[in-house]
Amino acid sequence: MRKAPTFAGLVITFSALFFSGEAAGFNNPVTGVSLGTALRDAHALAAHRTDLRVLRVEGVSMLPYFGPGAVLVVKHLPAEKLRAGMVAVYTNRFNETVAHGLIAPTAAGWTAGGHNNATADSTPVTAQNLVGVVYATFHSDGAAPSSTDLLSALTTSTPVALAAPAR
Repeated sequence: MRKAPTFAGLVITFSALFFSGEAAGFNNPVTGVSLGTALRDAHALAAHRTDLRVLRVEGVSMLPYFGPGAVLVVKHLPAEKLRAGMVAVYTNRFNETVAHGLIAPTAAGWTAGGHNNATADSTPVTAQNLVGVVYATFHSDGAAPSSTDLLSALTTSTPVALAAPAR
């Protein structure tokens, strides 16, 4: 019998969360869990399904939902299943991977934007540039593992998703 992995003390935010809610006064959600542990646990979750991948967060545009030190588990989803409020991960016109909330569909694709950004992103989310939607968020203390730590390899090999100002 196969035992399901346990995720030690992590706050997991399943992101059918709508990013449009008010969250005044919230800072970066951090836990006492190390970034290495968050990465390991996220990779353990993703290892059970072929439609999941893991990304680290850099940037603050999606606070208080996630920020620097968070680890996202992203689920592949066909573009026709996207809905307003989902947090999509996509590649923008600058070839950056971005994790931002979907605002509204347009003829060119979905308008997306960071929760804390004054303007929407300049690149629409389309079937061609969509990576997936945020399935789970693992918050951590944001501290990178030491270079001698076995998990430092996991940190450097996990791609980054930007939660940054609109471009």
